[in-house]
Amino acid sequence: MKGTLANETLVRFRSRNKGLTTMLILGALILIVFIISMNTGYIRLSPAVLIRTLFGAGSDKESLILFDFRLPRIVISILIGAGLAVSGCIMQGISRNALADPGILGINAGAGLMVTLFISFFSATSTSSIFLLPILALLGGGATALLILVLAHRPHQPLSSTRLLLTGIAVAAGLSAAMLVLTLRLNPDQYQFVATWLAGSIWGTNWKFVLSLLPWILILLPYVIYKARVLNVLRLGESMATGLGASVSREQLKLLFAAVGLAASCVAVSGGIGFVGLIGPHLGRRLVGSRHQLLIPVSALIGALLVITGDTLGRWILQPSEIPTGIVVAVIGAPYFLYLLSRTKE
Repeated sequence: MKGTLANETLVRFRSRNKGLTTMLILGALILIVFIISMNTGYIRLSPAVLIRTLFGAGSDKESLILFDFRLPRIVISILIGAGLAVSGCIMQGISRNALADPGILGINAGAGLMVTLFISFFSATSTSSIFLLPILALLGGGATALLILVLAHRPHQPLSSTRLLLTGIAVAAGLSAAMLVLTLRLNPDQYQFVATWLAGSIWGTNWKFVLSLLPWILILLPYVIYKARVLNVLRLGESMATGLGASVSREQLKLLFAAVGLAASCVAVSGGIGFVGLIGPHLGRRLVGSRHQLLIPVSALIGALLVITGDTLGRWILQPSEIPTGIVVAVIGAPYFLYLLSRTKE
């Protein structure tokens, strides 16, 4: 007995050390891309100019470029990546399906439809709209999640992860079609905005958008980490989780609400960036295993790294034009999704 306990303690210690090392490496990579991204754009800022501007000694033009345009966009990219990846991690945990993702399941499409409806009647750049959009996106994403659960549910049967996935794909296709129909009544400026949004362009690029997104991340991310043990139990299956004393349905609803809140608030300022919630948790699981105490923060860091890298590449490849971040991420994510689909056993 003592030997077994000692072995378990040693395994946990090694796993924790591996997780911390992984997080440090990912943090260092994010910092490197962060520095590169500050110097990426139509107007280049040399390292000396960057340092001088960061310490307040730059010209008005240099300060405007760095503090008003680039830094907010970089911070938003990191927040969006972390939020979408953790949302995907939750959905994969409660559905026990590695293909679950807020984009694939239609949550992003539901949030996007609500944002598109709002934009068709009101301005999206006013101060009140900036803080209202995440709430509207949450309502749209929540309604979509509820619809998917109702359609995928079968009386007296456990919820099938495959049925949930296929239902989500069908609902997402329907909502995307509805968004396209809705664009027919938009004026040219509104249509251009929606088209850019659908491509996954980070359109909220000032500090007001950072402030509108930050509370959602700061509240929901610690809550999900707090619920890591519950996610570990839910992975064991409904019968086992019930036997261990977990209130499965109630915990699933709480975690689903957190996942929808994270995804919808990110979608409200980033548009339709897909695959981040799929790739982040899956790579995190390969790096640190399935224990959500480590998997959640590692997934957040991988998601942040993926989006900030995609945004930086999108601004660099075709200067002075930009490739939407969603397209760059999709170039990476689509082949990876097909790879996962080919390996699934269901």
